[in-house]
Amino acid sequence: MTMRRLVVDMQSSAPHMRLPAWAADEITANTPDGWEVAHIATQSRSLGNGTNEPSAETLAAIPAAEAYFGYGLTPPLLAAAPGLRWAHSASAGIGESITPELRESRVVFTNGAGIYAEPMADTVLGGVLHFVRGLDLAVRLQAASIWDRHPFVDNNGGIRELSEYRVLVIGAGGIGSAVAQRLQALGCTCIGVRRRPALGIPAGFTRVVGPDALEEVLPLGDITVVAAPLTDGTRSLLDGGRMALLPAGAIVVNVARGPLVDDAALLEGLESGRLRGAVLDVFSTEPLPADSPWWQHPRVLVTPHVSGVSPRRTWQRGIALFMDNWRRWSAGERLHNVVDLDAGY
Repeated sequence: MTMRRLVVDMQSSAPHMRLPAWAADEITANTPDGWEVAHIATQSRSLGNGTNEPSAETLAAIPAAEAYFGYGLTPPLLAAAPGLRWAHSASAGIGESITPELRESRVVFTNGAGIYAEPMADTVLGGVLHFVRGLDLAVRLQAASIWDRHPFVDNNGGIRELSEYRVLVIGAGGIGSAVAQRLQALGCTCIGVRRRPALGIPAGFTRVVGPDALEEVLPLGDITVVAAPLTDGTRSLLDGGRMALLPAGAIVVNVARGPLVDDAALLEGLESGRLRGAVLDVFSTEPLPADSPWWQHPRVLVTPHVSGVSPRRTWQRGIALFMDNWRRWSAGERLHNVVDLDAGY
């Protein structure tokens, strides 16, 4: 009997993206009947949007594969896999994988959307409180060994209670809903923007609008969180004109992808004092160059694209999602997280 083959290509050069031994054992121990698993041992340079330069070991294993579990798909990988029918990316961002070669193939492509929502929402909450409660001021004063209450009690210091803020979440999907649920529980009113508002109002939101109403709701965004996928339609979504619509004292948070936000417009808003602060986990250029103005800006909190890091629980959710999809694929059932190649996510 010919065995159906799954290739697991998860030995990333980035340690936090490398498949844990317990997860590899779980895949092997729960292999459906009729399947064999080829675990690739060679490290590869795995990025959030796809895997570059598949290893020789991968290229040797993939021709007989029906399924692939890795970090996206590249044209060389697709060219070497004539029998590939389903691929699952452990990453949520898959923009670089959507190539003409993928569109022309018969491959069903699924991703890890949703598994990073909880830690990302925790990061958003922490970053927002950093500015709402003046912790940015506290850090600078502590570094200078200065005991000074004035920046906190000055009416212009921007210190407020969290429940006074209205929240706008651009991208009301899994991440956006997790953000809204946390902030709503703490007294905020949350409005979401999503591509298809007719799908309903996710948990945490009081209202959801479509992209055509973005300019209408931006003036309500005391806290504006960017959590949308990067597509041709969302690039520079928060540009200079839209940035100018944000209310005075707004806090901007980007945990999506750097190119969704106009860097120059955001910097101008911060420099002028019109914006209270920015929480930035992603940037147009990564790694962030040493001479970037973001590093030393007093109104900016920088994290190095790690908002989704949760060393064990993210992997638990990701493996559970993959294993359920593998079972569904084997049984001919509908898969979770099938990527819409036209929408870009």
